[in-house]
Amino acid sequence: MAQYDSEKAITFETRGGESYAAFEGEIKVPENRANKNSKMIPVRYVRFPATGEKKGPPIFYLSGGPGGSGIQTAKHRRTAMFMALREYGDVIAVDQRGTGASRIYDQCRSNQIVPAAKKTSDEEYLGYYRRGFMECLARWKAEGIDVEGYTTTENSRDLDDLRKHFGADKMVLWGISYGSHLAMATIKEFDEHIDRVIIASAEGMNQTVKMPARTDDYFNRVQEAVNTQPAAKAMYGDIKSMITRVHAKLDKEPVLLKLPQRDGSTKDYMFHRRDMQHLASGMVSDPIHTRALLAMYNALDNGVTEPIASLMARFITPEDPVTYDVMSSLMDIASGMTADRKAAIAEEAQTSLLKDYLNFSYHLDGLAPELDLGDGFRAKPASDIPLLLLSGTLDGRTYIESQLEATEEMKNRTAVTVVNAGHNLFMLSPKVQETINLFMEDKPVIDTTIAVDLPDMSKTR
Repeated sequence: MAQYDSEKAITFETRGGESYAAFEGEIKVPENRANKNSKMIPVRYVRFPATGEKKGPPIFYLSGGPGGSGIQTAKHRRTAMFMALREYGDVIAVDQRGTGASRIYDQCRSNQIVPAAKKTSDEEYLGYYRRGFMECLARWKAEGIDVEGYTTTENSRDLDDLRKHFGADKMVLWGISYGSHLAMATIKEFDEHIDRVIIASAEGMNQTVKMPARTDDYFNRVQEAVNTQPAAKAMYGDIKSMITRVHAKLDKEPVLLKLPQRDGSTKDYMFHRRDMQHLASGMVSDPIHTRALLAMYNALDNGVTEPIASLMARFITPEDPVTYDVMSSLMDIASGMTADRKAAIAEEAQTSLLKDYLNFSYHLDGLAPELDLGDGFRAKPASDIPLLLLSGTLDGRTYIESQLEATEEMKNRTAVTVVNAGHNLFMLSPKVQETINLFMEDKPVIDTTIAVDLPDMSKTR
């Protein structure tokens, strides 16, 4: 097994107790290539050596988020897929700049604290977060962090530097969610050095902030799915009407919750309509989470708050300050949105179920215009590179029609629909891996529809 500069042989242990021979390594890259005096930062990775007879280009795994760790994903959620892809080349679990093992900066804790136990308007609430962001931005600059370096463009250039590090003429990109956004940006800049691309749950170049009306369309698809199960249909009835009732009730009178703490005590938290919309924005990712979300809406519709208190306690600590992470915050702000998209989102948010809470960076747009990458960055990729797109019909984060639009100028695209799948679809069916294998072997993918079972939506857990 060849070893590259700065690599160390390791035994890679997964959370499931499996062990694999691997190498860990790093390259140093400029924090901001536009600054000739830029300091160097690490991009660390774990490399799983190829096992097949015909070794192809290195395969880079690109995590979602932004902020996800490729190395941690290899340890847990997608271990089997990492190992299967070794048949086609070295598989590289990349921790993108500022994430996982490549993280070099702590989270910023601002001086802004949202009052936990009193009613506050949306504008007051957002004011705390906007001021908190500006505090953190100033603090990062004062600490010598080059905030203009945390962009998807710089991230894509890191990938090309990794390609060079491995002495490869081409690379294979394999990503999900934000990882697909990064893959598309890399196609635009390094087309000639990409062999092929596998993406799932795609987020297009101008899709960092999602369209509220498409979230409403997603709930229509959830309704159709629920209606196929008599028990779930009887339990929830008209889902959008239930959601609307709950939001209206919380708008009129937020609920004071007692959030359980680890030491056995409780802390007061005023639960607003926007809190429910925040929760929903995360839980619409996959049917199994949407099932739990519907149960929460049903509970609130019937005046029961305990499930909400337990869940909220997992995500927030009342009276904690507003916090931001360098990489995940700045990447989204830099990717931004076109003026037309921003105007459309503002209009749709007035009447949509989750308003404009699906992507919080929407509320920070314009605070630091110098960070924005511009509309040229947000143009769609156009290439004849072979691209495999896997999309779930019940993905509430990156919608199937949006994914098709984002990749419509990829001339050699194979689009596969996974029926009843959500955002995290890679491991739902062996047919997903079989499809990827065909694509990697440059064989035609004839079956472009894969069906997986819909969870029992009447279950509350």
